[in-house]
Parts: sequence; C-alpha cells; structure tokens
Amino acid sequence: MQTPIEDILRRLGGAEAAAALTGVSPEAVRKWRSSNAIPPRHWPAIMAATGLSMDDFSPPAAEVPAGATSALVLADGSVFWGRGFGAHRVSAPSELCFNTGLTGYQETLTDPSYAGQIITFTFPHIGNVGTNEEDMEAAHIFARGLVVKEDFTAPSNYRSSADLGAWLVKMGIPGIAGVDTRALTLRIRDQGAPNAVLAYPEDGRFDIPALTAQAQAWSGLEGLDLAKEVSCTQSYEWTGGTWSWDHGFAAPDATFNVVAVDFGAKRNILRSLASVGCKVTVVPAQSSAADILRHKPDGVFLSNGPGDPAATAPYAVPMIQGVIAAGVPIFGICLGHQLLATALGGKTYKLARGHRGANQPVKDLTTGKVEITSQNHGFAVDEKSLPQGVEVTHVSLFDGSNEGISCKEKRVFSVQYHPEASPGPSDSAYLFRRFAEMMA
Repeated sequence: MQTPIEDILRRLGGAEAAAALTGVSPEAVRKWRSSNAIPPRHWPAIMAATGLSMDDFSPPAAEVPAGATSALVLADGSVFWGRGFGAHRVSAPSELCFNTGLTGYQETLTDPSYAGQIITFTFPHIGNVGTNEEDMEAAHIFARGLVVKEDFTAPSNYRSSADLGAWLVKMGIPGIAGVDTRALTLRIRDQGAPNAVLAYPEDGRFDIPALTAQAQAWSGLEGLDLAKEVSCTQSYEWTGGTWSWDHGFAAPDATFNVVAVDFGAKRNILRSLASVGCKVTVVPAQSSAADILRHKPDGVFLSNGPGDPAATAPYAVPMIQGVIAAGVPIFGICLGHQLLATALGGKTYKLARGHRGANQPVKDLTTGKVEITSQNHGFAVDEKSLPQGVEVTHVSLFDGSNEGISCKEKRVFSVQYHPEASPGPSDSAYLFRRFAEMMA
C-alpha cells in the first residue's frame, strides 16, 4: 500500500485505537503489520478518521517483473506475479481459497462446488501426473483459476492423456505458477478469503488498477445461488460404480431406487451410491417434490454444490420438506447437508476461510470414532439454531464446527464432508451403507 501501515497507525493514535475504531482485536492489527495489508472493509472507517483517500491505500502502478506473464490481483491491491499457463484470459472476479490436498488436483478442479473460486494449492508440486478423462468429477471446470508454486513437469503416470497446461487450455481456465503459495495461504488464514482476479493476457499487458477495481466491486459468494448454474438441465440415469483395479467402474445389481438432486454433484458420489446397490436418477436442482416423488424413490440424495445455501434455500427447502412429508429417507452431503439443516429449521453462516482439502479430522459423536475426511465448504450449519429432535452427529476437531446431523423420526441424515473422496481412504464409506440400510 502507498501509505505505510505504521504511518496510518500513528494517525489513528496507535494500534489499540486502530483496533477500537475498526472493531477488531489487537491481534488483528498485529497481522496487518506482519502482512503489510489492511483489509478493504476497514478502509472507509480509517479514511473518515484520518483524512486519507483511496489512493493512499492503493499501491503505485507496478512494473511487470522480468519473466512474469501472469498476475493474481487481490481486492486490497496486492499483486502476486508469476508465470502463466493454461488458457490466455482474465478470470471473472472470484473468491480466493486454498486447498491442502496432496493429490487429486484434477478431481478438485472439476468439483462443481468450486464455482466462483480461484484455487490455491498448498502442496507445491501440482500437475506431475497429468490429466485423464476418468478422473473428471464433472464435464467442465467451474473453478475460475489455479494458483501453484512450482512449474509442473511432464506427466509421469500411465493413465495420463494430457498435461495440466494443455488440459486447462481445452477447459478455458488460466493458471499461474511461481507464486509464494505459503505466504498466500497464511494471508487467507489470517485475514479471510479475499476477492481476486487472475490475469494471463495473451499480449502481456496488465491494467492493475482496473483488475483491482474488478475484484473490489464483486459482491462475493454470500447471497449467491450458484447451484442452479452448475446443475444438470434435465434428468438422466447414472450407471457405473466406484473404480476398482479388476472391474473398472462396474456396479452391482440395483436394489434401491434413488433420486439424486444435482446441486453440483460430483460423479464419484453417484458412483458410491451405485456401488451400494442404488439405481440412480439425477434430477436438476430446481426440481419440485412432486417431480422427485413421481419417480417413486426409496430414498433421495441431496448433493454437494457451490454458493450460499441461504440463496439456494428458497426453492430447495420446499422440495426437501415435501420429500420429508412423504416419508422418504434423505441423505445429504455438503451443500445438501446445509439445505437439509435449513429445511429442518436450522440456519447457516459463512466461514472466514472455509475447510478445503484432505486430512481433516471429524469426530462421530454416535460412535466416538475419529474419521480423516476430505472437505470443501465455505459455509457451515449453526448448531445452536437446530430445533429439538435434530441430533448433532459429527463435529470438526479443527474448529468445532458442525459436520453432521440426523433426525431419526424423519429418517434423514447428512454430513458436511465428502465420504466419496477416499478420505482415510475409506473411513467414511459407511455413510453410503447407512443410507442403503435406512432404505431397506
């Protein structure tokens, strides 16, 4: 920023006065100093108190460093330069998040739950096993950009059909390498997920003030219904189970008739349902209870998906309540979990930085066991808002946030994490079997 933070703090009367003015803790002000950045939401109050202008918070025009062909621009004016790969384009304004997974980058990028986000991988070596058609979780990439530390090397896996860069070109997604992803991750951890734009222009020209303004003008994910944008547009039958070395994607004969509501469903969830004996019919996010019950389901599955659950609730909640009233068992994952909780009378809220990646410990309160899980969510269920009769079944051992609920009377249950993503690697597979047992 143009005016040094120490000068701003002196004008405000010191760190304690700055904290009181902006409604943050002294620890937050310490983080301003360590990161050399003040979050944009505090700028208006500081400008009113000090007489500073927006120009005092914006960095001077930056020259493009030698070798840089791409830039990640944050809403506070910070610029991370690097080497571009993938498609030449400027991303739409997005929420910048980080993912801690060491493997499965293709599955992560094609997870529809990442719609509206730019993904930073904390693991430095991304792209080394290439890409292939079988590891796609959806037909498209809904994430808006990719940030990595190291340049990817030639693929070294027999299943690879294209390297990461060529695949991203085909998908129309820009990437940036050479970024200090550790510093970026610490910034997101300490200050929350910022708005950002990833630019990889073909002509190599960067209008940093314009890119910063785009990031600042975006309203963010709160209040945004993205489920209807990533959902299928018509119903279809899913075939194929989870992959095994000797049988590929073969599934057992179907015992149960399940309707899966597609709020942004991952293919491996559908495979997991098929692998426990479900004939799966996938329907669009905006389907009504009548649309679903017309299939005479033994159970209904509520899928994962992107965006704010409160924005998806106006059409999803009446559908879920109609299915509950019909006495049909329900199983939900991620956004499906949040929507089920809302339909039962609960509320949701936005997490400061979200849970994204692998090796996230969750305790099953019904058994006392701890599961190692994969997660991807920026919103959570407020346990205190849940009514009587709704049981909290799982909690995060990272921050104590809700990870699962059930209502035995209504024969419904859900989890916040992703049991299909091979966490543990099979710690959470029992949830699909539990759903099958509920329908039996």
